[in-house]
Amino acid sequence: MSSSSESLVLDTYALRPQPSWPVRYRRALWRFITTKPLGAFGGAIVILFLIMAFAPFLFTTQNPNPNPPPILERLQGPSAAHWFGTDQYGRDVYTRIVYGARTSIIIGFLVVFISATLASVIGTVSGYFGGWFDTIAQRIVDIGIALPGLIFIILVVTTLTNFPPSFIADPLHLDPSARVVFRIAFALGVLISLGSSRIIRGAAISAKQNVYVEAARVVGATDRRIIARHIFPNVFAVVLVSASIQIGSAILIESSLSFLGYGVQPPTPSWGRMLSEARESLVRNPHLAIFPGIAIYLAVFSFNMLGDALRDVLDPRLRGSR
Repeated sequence: MSSSSESLVLDTYALRPQPSWPVRYRRALWRFITTKPLGAFGGAIVILFLIMAFAPFLFTTQNPNPNPPPILERLQGPSAAHWFGTDQYGRDVYTRIVYGARTSIIIGFLVVFISATLASVIGTVSGYFGGWFDTIAQRIVDIGIALPGLIFIILVVTTLTNFPPSFIADPLHLDPSARVVFRIAFALGVLISLGSSRIIRGAAISAKQNVYVEAARVVGATDRRIIARHIFPNVFAVVLVSASIQIGSAILIESSLSFLGYGVQPPTPSWGRMLSEARESLVRNPHLAIFPGIAIYLAVFSFNMLGDALRDVLDPRLRGSR
């Protein structure tokens, strides 16, 4: 093709009216649904859980902790009045699962916010500067990764619990259940950030080899500007994908902590706590464990499927895969 023909094609493309942003987003969403059906299904379940967490009144009108508890309705099976049955105190299991989504979703997003922030700072700075700073940072990361995760989280949560409230610095005057949520989120966020920082470090090392980074350094750009304008935008996709997968892991670990008795304390609804309370009558009343277990499974599955789909879409090497 001659140069005149090429310029004519380019001019024709430039003059062609471009679709608006809503049209482009709608096309991108439809492409995502058709090429990544499991990821789209996971995203739909995630949206459902988010609505359930922040607007539980849309799904149920009952109180998760009625006072006084309806003891006469205790340990009933699934019925039209109680879709998932009732527990040992007569409380509606469906209502408690709906309100329990708030605990799991809030902890999951708090963990991801803390871990993504710490991992981004540690991984980006460590990968960009290298040298002695990178060596020290990675040895600290090695120590953190070698720690037994669940034991470390239990240690942090119980240690913070034993300190006086003045040490915790609670200017918001949070209630005890909210303090436990923040303690769990802090411990989980620190632990998960160590492993994620190594992945982000690798992406930062790869990004700093690009020619435009050298060009920015030649024209006198500061390290802070290079990291903010050139390095971090290239590792943001890694951070996003890692965060979407970590939410499922955080929900699973929070449920494990609640099951062991170190998570959110009763009467606050929690899926893991509901599983723990179901152990006493598991054979006679299996519905007490089945429905909270399904809720945990769906939450972890949906976030993992959404994270895998986002990885395939955002990673150029995997963009054509199904």
